[in-house]
Amino acid sequence: MGAGIDYGELDGGRHVNYWTLDRTLQRELRRVYDDDEFEWAEPKLTEFGELIGHTVAENADYVDDHGPELETYDEYGNVQNFVRYPAEQLENDRTVYEMGIIADAFEAPPGRDEPMPFSHFLAMLHLLCYADAGFGCPIAMTAGAALVLERFDDGTAASNATSARRSDGDLEPYYRGLVSRDYDGLIEGAMFLTEEQGGSDVGANETMARYDDEADCWRLTGEKWFCSNVDAEGTLALARTEDAPAGTDGLSMFLVPHGDPDEGVLTKGDRKAFDGPPPGDALNEQLYRRLKDKLGTIAVPTGEVEFEDTKAFLVGEQEGGFEQMTEMLNLERLANAAASCGVMGRALLESKVQAATREAFGKTIDEFPLMREDLVDMTVDYEAATAYVSEVGRLFSERERARRREGSGNVSRKTTDGNDDSEGAGDEDDDYQLLRLLIPIAKLRTGRMAVDTTSYAMEIQGGNGYVDDFVTNRLLRDAQVLPIWEGTENVLSLDVLRALEREGAHEPLMGAIEARLEAVTHPALADAADTVAAEYEELTAAFVTLAGEDPDYAQLSAKRLAHYVFEVFTAALLLEEAQTDLENGDGRTALVARRFVTTELESREARGITGGDRSVLETFEPIIQHTPVDPDTISETVAADD
Repeated sequence: MGAGIDYGELDGGRHVNYWTLDRTLQRELRRVYDDDEFEWAEPKLTEFGELIGHTVAENADYVDDHGPELETYDEYGNVQNFVRYPAEQLENDRTVYEMGIIADAFEAPPGRDEPMPFSHFLAMLHLLCYADAGFGCPIAMTAGAALVLERFDDGTAASNATSARRSDGDLEPYYRGLVSRDYDGLIEGAMFLTEEQGGSDVGANETMARYDDEADCWRLTGEKWFCSNVDAEGTLALARTEDAPAGTDGLSMFLVPHGDPDEGVLTKGDRKAFDGPPPGDALNEQLYRRLKDKLGTIAVPTGEVEFEDTKAFLVGEQEGGFEQMTEMLNLERLANAAASCGVMGRALLESKVQAATREAFGKTIDEFPLMREDLVDMTVDYEAATAYVSEVGRLFSERERARRREGSGNVSRKTTDGNDDSEGAGDEDDDYQLLRLLIPIAKLRTGRMAVDTTSYAMEIQGGNGYVDDFVTNRLLRDAQVLPIWEGTENVLSLDVLRALEREGAHEPLMGAIEARLEAVTHPALADAADTVAAEYEELTAAFVTLAGEDPDYAQLSAKRLAHYVFEVFTAALLLEEAQTDLENGDGRTALVARRFVTTELESREARGITGGDRSVLETFEPIIQHTPVDPDTISETVAADD
């Protein structure tokens, strides 16, 4: 049935292949990819996992100590907005982008007739964040910017089912740069939304846009407060045109180039050719004021930017910026969740190796019952997070692929009040509503899980874990931003309420949970399935209750509800996966699913102390080391327990 992983043979979580060691991610991608997609992707992911585990991980440790530096002015006081990167970061940039982390999801890669699903982008990002979650930020924003141009720019919003040339448009060259496989032709993306007076209240943005008839371009004036990937060659920014209404309805989306757009698209190759800061006349008119001195994610420079009559391109229609921003945020929130999984995966790997090699009192610490329980629960958390994000990524991929095959950028475009204003959208409604609910929950829950997992991984390392020389220190610092990027837990919880109230997202959710529970028939899963079914009924009651309550009480309950949805949906998902694996002769996923149900959904007397449950001791090896389990053994265990 195969062999498990002996973590005692490893020296640590670096100089290894993250793909070959991550059997959880492998299982999930086999589930969500078509057979031909997985056959094409597996050797590439093997190569990518090797790259990340060696070159990128090595460079990331150096970059954490020697991050980017901003030189706003030259020696004569002229604005140059030059960010100086260490050579190690530039090497990471080139190797990762040229592996197709962005391009494969937008343009058919060599050997294929159509692009890979967005699940592939998320999987590569997941692996990348084993090494550097900070670098994951510009990767995610580049993908998000490409998606916005594909969807909303008149010149580039065309079918992407093949690599056929698109019609020309003002932003077509920028789109081509965002999805380039050649690093010299690449441009990176960014999204400057936050303003000091607004924060999460995007409608309070004050940046203004006016059209310059003489220059035949838009010009932006205002300040952006948190600008990650500050020197990106193609930045999306929200601004309010003259006479536009207040609030989010009056916002438009603009692409702000780093270089002077009159000179064409300034690519990575163009910037490198200058052999130093580009001359002032090659740059757009803006000021990079300073870089933030951050706790973590050092690889990505985050700064403050002043626009002063800065040249920009309008994306799509005026006053459509908020809708466009939410589409970009959907992908970036999913990317944030994938990054959280990657950080968890690295923290778990470091913990397994430490526990298998560190000796105390005459034996390795993974032989002690408390450590075994901790490692099992960390592993189950990682499996749950990865399963959830993979499933939501699958739904997102299917929806985007359907858009492309329809031949327009908008198979089903929703207005901000949840109504549909496009043709032929009926078949898309359920997927749209389900994604509106599941995406904010994906980011909300996994960001918190990443903080908790990295914190305990540091503890497993002991005093070394607290020291800069060891990676768990950086993992925790990097993880702490994941609950903040793309919306805090409270903001996302309110978004969950809106998905329920305005779009009836509970209906497709209930259908998805019911379908999975109906598929679970194996006796080894019977007790767990009964527990999840009972909790599903309670969750349904919670929906009904909040629908009849006043807004204050609904908001008070929103965060608890979001976590509840995650737990019930993920439990049903894991049980369905366990059923499939049992039918294929392996019971390991059943052990994972049952443990998740026990820890997240069961009510145990005396905190479980009086129940005599020793399952984490009996299942340690298969859960931790990924050894296959005979399904008959699980059934016998259930019968004995009963």
